[in-house]
This record gives sequence, structure tokens and C-alpha cells, in this order.
Amino acid sequence: MKRSASWKIITALFAATTVVYAYRTKQSHGTFLGVPFDFRMPTWERFKQSFWNPEDPRVFTPRPFGIGWGVNIPQVLKRVEAGKEDLRRLRQ
Repeated sequence: MKRSASWKIITALFAATTVVYAYRTKQSHGTFLGVPFDFRMPTWERFKQSFWNPEDPRVFTPRPFGIGWGVNIPQVLKRVEAGKEDLRRLRQ
């Protein structure tokens, strides 16, 4: 329980620091300590680029709004299918 509370505090402090950084540098989007942030109004195109972009080889893509990464679902499905193929080959 104590460890969970510590991570929540660290996460909240990082989020607050990121907001202050974005405000002071007058950036609506970018990275802070290697973590992407985007405080612009979200659009359907950015949601699509983050969560459903089969052409992007990355599994984790910058979120369309907020701090951190989103999951590119087509890449996850592609890799799960590739893993199933590997298992089939190993069983033969």
C-alpha cells in the first residue's frame, strides 16, 4: 500500500512539473525529460495517429492529449499474431 502511494505522489509531481515547464516555455506540446506532452485541444486525427495507425511501426506513440504515451492497437495486434505464428512453428 505504501509503495502505491509513493508512485502516485511521484506521478502527480511529475505531471505538475510538466505543466509548469510547458507554461514557462510557452510550449503547447513537446517533451519533458523524454516524456511527450500535448496540451492542445485534441482532434480526431491526433487520436487516430496515436491509437490506430497501422503505418507507424511504434507500439507506444505520444498521447493526443496529456502526458505520456498511447498504445497503437494495430501494431499490438500485428505483434500478437506474429507471436502466435512463432508458437505454431515451434510446436511443429
